[in-house]
Amino acid sequence: MKSTATVASAVADTTAQGATNASRVRSIVTVIALMVAHCAGMLDLVALPVWINTLTTAYRLNPQSAGGLVTCFLVGVVLSSCFFAPRLNRIRHRIAVPGGYAVAGISFGACVFADAYVLLLLLHFIAGIAIGCSLSLIHGRIGLSRNPHRLFAVVGIALGVFAICFLATAPLSIARHGGDMLFKLFALVMALAALVTAFGLRENVATSVTVTRNEAPLSRVVWLGMIGVSCMALNQAMIFSFVLRIGLDRGFGLAAVTSVLVVLGLVNLMPSPLAAVLQRRLPSGIVLIVGPIVQATLALIISNSAVFLPYAVATSLFAGVMIFTHTFAFGTLASVDTSGRAVAATPVTLMTGAALGPILGGTLVKSVGYASLGAVSCVVAFVAIICFSRVAFAKGGA
Repeated sequence: MKSTATVASAVADTTAQGATNASRVRSIVTVIALMVAHCAGMLDLVALPVWINTLTTAYRLNPQSAGGLVTCFLVGVVLSSCFFAPRLNRIRHRIAVPGGYAVAGISFGACVFADAYVLLLLLHFIAGIAIGCSLSLIHGRIGLSRNPHRLFAVVGIALGVFAICFLATAPLSIARHGGDMLFKLFALVMALAALVTAFGLRENVATSVTVTRNEAPLSRVVWLGMIGVSCMALNQAMIFSFVLRIGLDRGFGLAAVTSVLVVLGLVNLMPSPLAAVLQRRLPSGIVLIVGPIVQATLALIISNSAVFLPYAVATSLFAGVMIFTHTFAFGTLASVDTSGRAVAATPVTLMTGAALGPILGGTLVKSVGYASLGAVSCVVAFVAIICFSRVAFAKGGA
């Protein structure tokens, strides 16, 4: 019920006061388009463990090489977002967003036929460039809505539903039909996003926001907030990339580990509506400081536990911490930077950390072992806490 109410509120956020029924229907369609686009653009957040596991098992890549492929994809997202985010208000969204997802779909589809590592690298990079464009514009639109925090929570709910569907079906489907099924699923997701956004997006951003061509430089608080998010994204990607491999290598079994991923998807339904409900009840500064602490604690449990139950509980909660904390971070950055550029750069802040995560994690696992992942995550969390504490101080904990 809370999720339904949250979605309804988000629709109201995209509709001007006194709007007609036709415009309200149009707003519902727009919110649906934003939800689908967010799920496609944040595919790595959901698919990382399946992605890495498929590359290491079906494609016989070592952890470092598998992490390198995903990192190449994420580097493409980052570079693309760096280019498109500052140009948020000068690009035709209705063409660029579906176009980006279409190119990504074609690139992932081509991965099915790739027979060389270098070619896979190139196709992953192209897919990242395309998704970075689309996702930057989508997040910019969300940031320019009436209530960015609540609307971002709504698309987060959609991501949770998508995670359940993907994690419940993808591992077994890939095991049954072969590793190339992963890229077929990716291509299908991108094709759906291209189709929905082509028909569901209005041109361009929310009319209630006045945008100037000569925006002021981003403040230090905004940059620190973005660095803090990147640190959490680094930990998220570094641990989550290998969570499936950790479970399998410790003898928990594919069925048990897959069930944990399904539970994780169910748990991920809760952080976004909870963040929306608690928007004005929890000081954002406290959330931003506590989030990295909880994330690092769970990372230590996942990377060191030889017993299934602690591993299962920590894994189930791990992604939810990032979702909940990032919702508050997104709302905070949107309130500090009203031009929308900071949140349009969300792919940069998320994927810069996430791009380093898989290859850093793969290198650590290859050279030291899984336990090193937890130790490094504590160091990264400390940096995030320092950055977020400056944001909390500047905002007075509000």
